[in-house]
Amino acid sequence: MRSLWRILFKQQRMASFKPQRIPPGPGQESVWDYPRPPRLEDTSKHIEVIFNGVKIVDTRRAKRLLETSHPPTYYIPPEDVRLDEYFKLNSKEKSSYCEWKGTANYYTIEVNGKTAENAAWFYAKPTEPYFSRIKDHVAIYANKMDECRVDGERVTPQPGQFYGGWITKDIVGPFKGEPGTMGW
Repeated sequence: MRSLWRILFKQQRMASFKPQRIPPGPGQESVWDYPRPPRLEDTSKHIEVIFNGVKIVDTRRAKRLLETSHPPTYYIPPEDVRLDEYFKLNSKEKSSYCEWKGTANYYTIEVNGKTAENAAWFYAKPTEPYFSRIKDHVAIYANKMDECRVDGERVTPQPGQFYGGWITKDIVGPFKGEPGTMGW
């Protein structure tokens, strides 16, 4: 019983923890300045994704999703993703729900015998009207790829197994998904 009280006390203490915003330097953005609900914006940054030595994404027409405490998630137009060659739609049983964007479905990516399960997601029927702009756009978990780049810079995946943000030198946190952030 004593260990149960310790666990409950620790969870309560973590839930009341307030993250300390890292002040952005010149040319940087703080994820703590991003809104909730999230904002969607067009970007002309060069987005590339490499898996098993093959470039499976190459675009300057992505959309950035910006949400408090999260690094940007990039949604790529389907015509700039090698969907027919390397992306396999998972069964309807694998889905998740976002209170802002709706129900996401997942792709498994397979390139020359190497497979990444549930490595990408999309919204076939995103919440109207705001998020309809990302209908069928593909977002990819950087931690499941060999390399993801923004304007030539290799990204760092957002910490945690659930989140899909991409961290670059122009983004500062702390970021949801890091140890101790469960209660945010």
